[in-house]
Amino acid sequence: MLRFLILGFFLSWLPVAGQDLSTKNKRAIELYTEADNFRVRGQFTQAINLLNEAISRDKKFEEAWYRLAIIYKAQENYVAATNAFEQGLALAKNDGRKRMYLFDLVAVNLWQAHYEKARDYAIVFLKIEAQDKRKIELVKVWLSQANYSIENTRVYDYMITPLSDSVNAYPMQYFPTVTADGRQLIFTARFGGGRNDNEDLVVSTKTQNGAWGAPVSLSANINSVQREGASTISADGRHLIFTVCGTSGCDLYESRKTGNVWAKPKNLGPNINSRNWDAQPSLSADGRELYFVSDRPGGLGGYDIWYSQLTDRGWSKAQNLGPQINTPQDEISPYIHVNNQELYIVSNGLPGYGGYDIYKVSKSNSGWEKPVNLGLPLNDHHDQYSFIVSAEGTNGYYSREESKTRSRLYRIIVPEPWITNYKGNVVKGMVTDAATQQPVSASIELIDLAQKKSVSRVNADSVTGKYLIVLPTGSEYALYVNRPGYLFNSQHFNYQAQAQSQSVEIDVVLQPVKSNATVILRNLFFDVDKSELRSESYTELRTVLDFLQNNPQVKIEISGHTDNTGTEAYNQQLSERRAKSVAMYLIEQGIAANRIQTKGYGSKKNLLPNNTDENRQQNRRIEFKIL
Repeated sequence: MLRFLILGFFLSWLPVAGQDLSTKNKRAIELYTEADNFRVRGQFTQAINLLNEAISRDKKFEEAWYRLAIIYKAQENYVAATNAFEQGLALAKNDGRKRMYLFDLVAVNLWQAHYEKARDYAIVFLKIEAQDKRKIELVKVWLSQANYSIENTRVYDYMITPLSDSVNAYPMQYFPTVTADGRQLIFTARFGGGRNDNEDLVVSTKTQNGAWGAPVSLSANINSVQREGASTISADGRHLIFTVCGTSGCDLYESRKTGNVWAKPKNLGPNINSRNWDAQPSLSADGRELYFVSDRPGGLGGYDIWYSQLTDRGWSKAQNLGPQINTPQDEISPYIHVNNQELYIVSNGLPGYGGYDIYKVSKSNSGWEKPVNLGLPLNDHHDQYSFIVSAEGTNGYYSREESKTRSRLYRIIVPEPWITNYKGNVVKGMVTDAATQQPVSASIELIDLAQKKSVSRVNADSVTGKYLIVLPTGSEYALYVNRPGYLFNSQHFNYQAQAQSQSVEIDVVLQPVKSNATVILRNLFFDVDKSELRSESYTELRTVLDFLQNNPQVKIEISGHTDNTGTEAYNQQLSERRAKSVAMYLIEQGIAANRIQTKGYGSKKNLLPNNTDENRQQNRRIEFKIL
């Protein structure tokens, strides 16, 4: 992309017939002029032949060398372009002409991984160019990339292999995205090699043997006569945002899936879309944060990465991610990992190996940290355009251009140094009604107990009852399933260390609000032999309080239970004290005392045999029952 833009910009001021030329050979000038007629029509072969003939009549015809080099550069024949640029530079008589050659020699050497030569030409250029600020800034970027490449030669153990021909079934396929459980791969398929050929979104589903199946159209409601480009999908595979390009440009649209049906797409509106180019979206796992690319005014350069949050009123007004990530050049293809801690981007404005490279940006308490280049051979002197990483961080996918009319999707096994420390573990299942056993929709919220803040919110499908949520490593979580008219369900996950490699399946049965409906309060915590509630318990207590406030007619029993460690008399007293601690909190928060009963059962009502540490832990609990 950058190479195309640079070429188009500088072709516009090539010397033309009538200007002072370095040759007096009339036939050479005629050939030079005739070649330009072919060049402007894109008939490069004829133009090259005529320019070579002009040079054969006068080997010191400097302008012909430059025009020949520019055409080779347009054809991406960088070897021939370099030779022609060097021949012309040796003939250039003044600094103005030398600056032209030096600028292009930096570029073509960088794109061939001739980093020392690119560095040397850049240094000379910067010494003699003082006025063209745009070219100066660009050469400074290229110099930083040449220096970075010279200093960073370590080759990482990436394993990069193309997906099967059954997946790479189109002339071009690119911008892959994958659901958090790794079961569906969605990407853009182009049905021809031309820029204006039709594009659709297709999906490949993983088969039982682990292979990707043949891609099919994502949906007749999604694909249209317009071009559907880069897309992103929420972790549960039910919220899609994608690019639609038509005669008026590119905008972002969204669609939601109910059961197996995608709804008719809706334009994301003026808070997201502008009059400029808006594309390449990436959704956070819960579908509530959106990153995308735009060249709208207010950015730092050509293409920048922008950000928006989903609120109760819709998407917030998009904000530029700022200079920590965006540069005066181009940043494209954002991908927010399901852990919501790491953003992968593609940039040609940061130190790298030339052209577009892939970077990882980590999030800290103070904001985004400095982008880190993902190294060789994932990055090289060619352009990389997109990159996504699986939830566990060990697999990646990206697209690679193999020619101007052919690209394929590749799978990457990520080497150990680049595997994320914040892996995402998938929790999925189905929510049903305890009375009818039918699927029901419900809101599902994940709370970080240490930070006491909401991490993610999703909804179970209203048709199937299925849900999927991602729990990042590094903390302890409470998971709540809520639906009006039902008793909430409480789950607990401790991923302070490393996440499990396998997804967790938990089917949740919601009980209608009626007598004897019971739920285990899995996020209440006490120190050993203590009845005082630990601070991590207040998320759970707040949930119980909200339920009682929203259901003022309900009376409840709070019951304490222990394992069989110690005497039964002691266990009885401890279970009673713990139940009373919970009741006391609720009363202090305004719940009438006559709505709450407490009871201690000691070890009399075990859920499991007390024969393992895990079972004993399950038996130590507080229960909440409607009276």
